[in-house]
Amino acid sequence: MLFSSNLVAIVGAGEQPSLSPRRLCLFNTMSGNALRELNFLTSILAVRMNRKRLVVLLQDKTYIYDINSLTILDTIDTVPNSKGTCAFSPSLDGCFLAIPASITKGSLLLYNVMELQLHCEIEAHRAPLATMVLSSNGMYIATASEQGTMIRVHLVSEATKSYSFRRGSYPSTIFSLSFGPCSQVPEILVATSSSGSVHVFPLGFAINQRSSRRSGGFLGSIMPDSISDALDPAHHHIVHNAAPAGIKSYAVIRKVDRVSDPSTSEIVACRATLAIITYNGYFQEYTLSLNNHNEFSRSLDREFNLMTVITDNDVRL
Repeated sequence: MLFSSNLVAIVGAGEQPSLSPRRLCLFNTMSGNALRELNFLTSILAVRMNRKRLVVLLQDKTYIYDINSLTILDTIDTVPNSKGTCAFSPSLDGCFLAIPASITKGSLLLYNVMELQLHCEIEAHRAPLATMVLSSNGMYIATASEQGTMIRVHLVSEATKSYSFRRGSYPSTIFSLSFGPCSQVPEILVATSSSGSVHVFPLGFAINQRSSRRSGGFLGSIMPDSISDALDPAHHHIVHNAAPAGIKSYAVIRKVDRVSDPSTSEIVACRATLAIITYNGYFQEYTLSLNNHNEFSRSLDREFNLMTVITDNDVRL
């Protein structure tokens, strides 16, 4: 985590006025008191926050607040966004919000919520966006469209594509994308999909190898991105049957340990802790190991049914 906070934003659900999906309450978990309440004309679809900003997404508007005073700082009119699709980087140095820019194609808008201005628009896919995620430092954004065959990664500062990964040849719904924690280039990106598998992309190694190839060869320097993407190796690994096919699942990279070559200080391998939770109540934790030769291994460390654990009041949680 980049920061910790005693604040929790809770959105209601149900028919009672106090549980309205148009009502947001900001709670202090230390005191148990509600600090402020915000009410909107339509349902709240997503909430994001950091030390300085609170972001509330509705279907066709996005509100940015100062989190200390809850003064509204900006209102953004958006295209219809019924699923609340967005990405947010909590870093104050690269605090960006990404939201869809179109309902017919996979373009997105990136806002700097600290400076309260539009940073850029990125055309990432031909089909509408299904999900996206920003790296924790706000340097990279990964996207997937409703087709789900390609995962694309862009460098935020220049709005340029850094890499494209092919997940598969057949369409699939991408449920989640997650970068590993990073200071510069994140070493790993994972995606969960309706196929039930988790797809693992060694991002740092792929970007470094692509940069070397482009800078070292004439053909690489003049080739259009669309052609070079097709020629690039997949750099793709799969954790099969991590969840039942069709069941929503979310994955988070909780930790990444890097292994350097002492003689060059180059990162030659990394080990990541992957946590997966599914909508049918299961939790899994894997250890993933990969290196710059595209060799990959994984081991399942823990697996249990959350509903059973909660019912049994198991103290291990």
